Amino acid sequence: MASEMIVEKSIVIDQPKDVVFDYLKFSKNMDHYSVWNMKDPNKKAEYIGTDGSVGFIYKWDSTDKSVGAGQQKITNLIKGERIEYEMIFERPMKNTGTSKFLISEVNPKQTMVTWDFRGPTKFPMSLLKGIFQRMLGKDLMASLENLKKILEK
Repeated sequence: MASEMIVEKSIVIDQPKDVVFDYLKFSKNMDHYSVWNMKDPNKKAEYIGTDGSVGFIYKWDSTDKSVGAGQQKITNLIKGERIEYEMIFERPMKNTGTSKFLISEVNPKQTMVTWDFRGPTKFPMSLLKGIFQRMLGKDLMASLENLKKILEK
C-alpha cells in the first residue's frame, strides 16, 4: 500500500488570475467557500500573524467530529501562481499533511485553480485510502464550486 494519499481537483473560474490569487491568499476567506470551515459556524478559530502572508496560522477547534481540531500554516506564496500550506490535524485523528492552490491562466479572463492535498497514510488506515481519497475529493470539488460562485458574482 502506498504511504501517501494525494488528491487533486481543479476548476476554471471566469476571473483574471490576479483576482483569484488575491482572494485565495487570505486564509480567512476559506470560511466562505471551504465545506469544512462552513460545517461548524460555532467552531473556535484563532489567527496568528498577518493573513495572506507566509507564516500566517489559522487554528480551529470544533466539537463536530467531522471538523475536529488542527491548524493550517501558509508556508509559501508565489504571487499569482501558488499558495502552500502545512496542515496539522489534532482531532478526530492526529495527522499531518500539505495542501496547495496552483493558479494558472487559461486566458486573460479565465483562471484554472487546482487544489492539491497530500498526507501520509499508515497501516491499517492505508487500507481505506481509496475511500478517503473519494471523500476528500468530493469535499475539495464542492469547495472549489463554492469558490467559483463567489468569485464570479
